[in-house]
Amino acid sequence: MSRLPRFSDLSKPLVTTGFIVGFAGLVWHSQVLLGLIVQPNGIALTMSSTVSFIGLQLALIGVIGALEPSLRGLSGGLFLLGAAAATATGTQAATAAGEALTWQIQAHILISLFAYGLLTVGAIVAVYALIQDRRLHAGQLSTINHLFAPLETTERLLYGIAAAGFSALFLAVLSGFTFVDNLFAQHLVHKTFLSILALLLFGILLAGRQFAGWRGRRAVFLYLWGFAMLCLAYFGSRYILEQVLGRTWG
Repeated sequence: MSRLPRFSDLSKPLVTTGFIVGFAGLVWHSQVLLGLIVQPNGIALTMSSTVSFIGLQLALIGVIGALEPSLRGLSGGLFLLGAAAATATGTQAATAAGEALTWQIQAHILISLFAYGLLTVGAIVAVYALIQDRRLHAGQLSTINHLFAPLETTERLLYGIAAAGFSALFLAVLSGFTFVDNLFAQHLVHKTFLSILALLLFGILLAGRQFAGWRGRRAVFLYLWGFAMLCLAYFGSRYILEQVLGRTWG
């Protein structure tokens, strides 16, 4: 059975062309999304533009990750998911905001989005690591494995993303407590509680890795539980605010 070529075996012109096309797509996506989000009185976000924003981060990290040949299989998947998320751009019109948001609130919104996008990438890597782990334990080895990074490399990438995402999420929660007034009046208590719960789960994961050497399925499942809490905190809150209460919030 012949071995599939590694991504490091690809010709330099083909790799260069891929990077150029990917970068051009990122620039186009950024310009369109920027025109939708940035309004005269501040930032306007809907669920669709939020998905598109996270897709932009997926594609960006995919392009950056592709600089390492062993990660190009995973990076290609991230880029495709980012392209799929980009199709949500402009599918939902932004509700006109009332009063202009302060720069502190806008900073909180952007930090939160960055944290969610980064941890979304980690969730995709976690699922991929889980698939790799199950295939290895089942002895399902094939030539397609040459296209992807070893499991240890995937796990190191996951913990790196978890550490960066934890830091960004901590700043998001901290800025929320500092800059957002009247959490009860703005129906944001459940969002804050779930975000803190997610933060604790990611913190436990990182502590377990640092002091107990956690790895494998236990670590992956803990990461996915933290990400599930984060999804409930953000998208669940957005759905309730926009669809039930008729409000908008970043």
